[in-house]
Amino acid sequence: MKILLLISISFFISFCVHSQADTMPKADTNVYRIIKTDGGELFGKILKQDAREVLIITKDNREVYIPQHVIKKMEIIDTKDFNASGTFIGDDKFATRYFLTTNGLPVVKGEHYVQWNLFGPDFQFGLGNNFGVGVMTSWIGMPIIGTIKKSWQLSDNAHIALGGLLGTGTWIIPDFGGALPFATLSFGDRRTNIAFSSGYGAIWAGNGAEGRWITSVAGMVKLSPKITLVFDSFILMPAADDFVTTSYNQEVYNPTTMMYESQLVTYEENRSRPGFGLLIPGLRWHQAEGQAFQFGFTGIFYDNDIVPVPIPMVQWYRSL
Repeated sequence: MKILLLISISFFISFCVHSQADTMPKADTNVYRIIKTDGGELFGKILKQDAREVLIITKDNREVYIPQHVIKKMEIIDTKDFNASGTFIGDDKFATRYFLTTNGLPVVKGEHYVQWNLFGPDFQFGLGNNFGVGVMTSWIGMPIIGTIKKSWQLSDNAHIALGGLLGTGTWIIPDFGGALPFATLSFGDRRTNIAFSSGYGAIWAGNGAEGRWITSVAGMVKLSPKITLVFDSFILMPAADDFVTTSYNQEVYNPTTMMYESQLVTYEENRSRPGFGLLIPGLRWHQAEGQAFQFGFTGIFYDNDIVPVPIPMVQWYRSL
């Protein structure tokens, strides 16, 4: 009987010890990036937190108290977010855009931004998982172009997206319009990536329409927390020459009647449709969380020659 009692007590104590171990809170070993309302950043592991403040221990073993009301955002970061020297690089906030084109990386739901250009604004909205829409225009409201993009993840470092642009000349040229359905395949992540895009663009005005294949190769590399190198291209493929028939009435003198008579004159003209490309290398400067300034220099590739454009392309990114 005593032996049975001792065995029961031993089982009870063992059960209590294991239950207590299971219910004890596990230490948080994640490394956090804490963004403050003034734009400052701190990195460290959370030792404890409550409704008033957060206590973290930094990489150099300093314990820092941060009031909750000055914390704008906390996010878990990975070792791959640091470079070889231990400097935090992180993602590019606007990694889905270059200068003109996009890539296969998905637009994050709830994250919206505007790209201010010298010629006008470009608004982009993340409405769903891997789904975004946008609208761009000039300062005079012509043209107005709507955009749409849906992305799919093929692997950890490969994404594909289908999308399109549809525009109109609005109140200035109401019978003018254009459309560009496209597909893009990109490799990499939100720090380093390269994208290959292609689509068929068509424009129309009145009863006439014309289309061309358009391709692009673009990419970016985030070198530091503040600097990203960006390259973009926009290549309009050449099209076959065609003949344009022109007819007009011409007044011709008839010596028989000694009068000028109207005569229909028709002639054909061979119209060449060569291709051309825009090549835009540049730099993106991350000024603060959700803010970036971007500039680049454009070269026009035409007739086997590259002609530089003296006016730089300047853009500002702002989160909405």
